Amino acid sequence: MDDRPATETQSPTGLEALRERLRLLYHGHSSGALRFQYAVMMVDLLIVVFFVASPVLRERPSFLWIDYSIATLLALDITARAMASKDAPRWLRQPTSIVDVFILLTLLFPLWLANLGFLRVLRLWSLSRSGVFWRPLVRRGYAPWREVVQSAVNLITFLFVVTGFIYTFFFRKGSGFTGYIDALYFTVTSMTTTGYGDILLPGPWGKLTAVVIMLAGISLFIRLGQAIFRPQKVRYPCPQCGLQRHDPDAVHCKACGYMLKIPDPDE
Repeated sequence: MDDRPATETQSPTGLEALRERLRLLYHGHSSGALRFQYAVMMVDLLIVVFFVASPVLRERPSFLWIDYSIATLLALDITARAMASKDAPRWLRQPTSIVDVFILLTLLFPLWLANLGFLRVLRLWSLSRSGVFWRPLVRRGYAPWREVVQSAVNLITFLFVVTGFIYTFFFRKGSGFTGYIDALYFTVTSMTTTGYGDILLPGPWGKLTAVVIMLAGISLFIRLGQAIFRPQKVRYPCPQCGLQRHDPDAVHCKACGYMLKIPDPDE
């Protein structure tokens, strides 16, 4: 017969207690959890700044030291998020998680995957869709700006990914910071279809690259304009048909007519 107290037999194991603690930190609403989420957000933004500048910094002696330090932080963050998730395999299959794992690989093998380093800026895109990033902002009343911010982030991410691509494959050899600025300048003039013509990419691949940048840039600018100027919507999934976006004062779902109970944003 087991004479141990019931509380002892029902207490969570060390791993389960750690997972519960991580859930409270990453998904909780307490003041301590919000402070943790803000700290994670700031560290992520600093990491993104390093990723933007990494094509230029790659030749510095301290680059590998910073690279592996960030790899350690990112590995710990991915592991913690997976443990905090109720369904870790499903979480790992999400596009944002796949992007983060790929970025981790470029950090762990910077010499082998050097030509793919510009894709690390995609971390900004995955961050803009992270619940850890938006949860504290939503509680402070910034939920209506979510679509605008995500559209702006899509544009900024595309800008710096393309800049890194052009710098890596067209300007990199001995060009340094000046070459990176030229790559950024070419990307902006192509995205805006200004086309001054003072900087051109050589060969047919350069022309095809410029065409892709123009088409994608116009689409992202239009998307950002729509997010800014069209009427504000709130995210509230309809319990019956699943429609996600509704007018703030909507009483019935426009798709199925179901009576909605959208909470006031100030509550």
